[in-house]
Amino acid sequence: MTVAQPWSSVSDAPVSVGPMRVATWNVNSIRARVDRVTDWLQRSGTDVLAIQETKCRDEQFPHEAFESIGYQVAHHGSSQWNGVAIASRVGLDDVEHGFPGQPTWGDPPVVEARALGATCDGFRLWSLYIPNGRTLDDPHYIYKLDWLAALRETADSWLETDPGAAVVLMGDWNIAPRDEDVWDMSRFVGATHVSPAERAAFGALEATGFRELTRELAPDAYTYWDYQRLRFPRNEGMRIDFALGTTAFAQRLVSVAVDRNERKGKAASDHVPVVLDLA
Repeated sequence: MTVAQPWSSVSDAPVSVGPMRVATWNVNSIRARVDRVTDWLQRSGTDVLAIQETKCRDEQFPHEAFESIGYQVAHHGSSQWNGVAIASRVGLDDVEHGFPGQPTWGDPPVVEARALGATCDGFRLWSLYIPNGRTLDDPHYIYKLDWLAALRETADSWLETDPGAAVVLMGDWNIAPRDEDVWDMSRFVGATHVSPAERAAFGALEATGFRELTRELAPDAYTYWDYQRLRFPRNEGMRIDFALGTTAFAQRLVSVAVDRNERKGKAASDHVPVVLDLA
């Protein structure tokens, strides 16, 4: 494997050395940023994009904008909250909305639009938007831990059924697994995203056989900066967007990059794309 540093701009992105470029991006409202996302897809040469926080219902998703540049899209969204999608120009098969055992939330309880799976040219991709948790004493925090436990159990069953499966879990995990994944740990004392239980849940997924793939090849890279308090200009960010892959998927990995440039300019999301090149 070669080491790739975070991109300073899309134009600086390494030329894809393999047949496929796969990325994940929390776009924080696809309707507000569709032009930016489709432009980035074309400039970056990305073949498959896992999208989170689309914030729209299925019928509101701008399918035509993606189809006009050669991408099929699967979307799972039921309200102005959450929402996940996969855009692919290399095939999009066996689409699955949610995973078995996914916990419910709300009154009445519903399975939220936070997980979408599809097969793209031989590998299984899941676009995931893990619950935020809110605060450590909020019921949403318990929901988050239950959600992660259910994902781990289901992911483990996939590998039990097919140990050689090429699967990758990509998205906004709302977890900073290590202290260096936040700009100042003292600001996060007693907060979500860094609690021992959340970090243990992330580690439990890795223990099932899903290795985190981005850190080694793109170290010291934040993927999220809050809109408030000049967090981005001060580089007060967090690393919370990850890709966890099986051995069969990881064997194809050549390089990783974090496109920090996409946090700049007009209509930027508070997250940036995390990009994996496969050989």
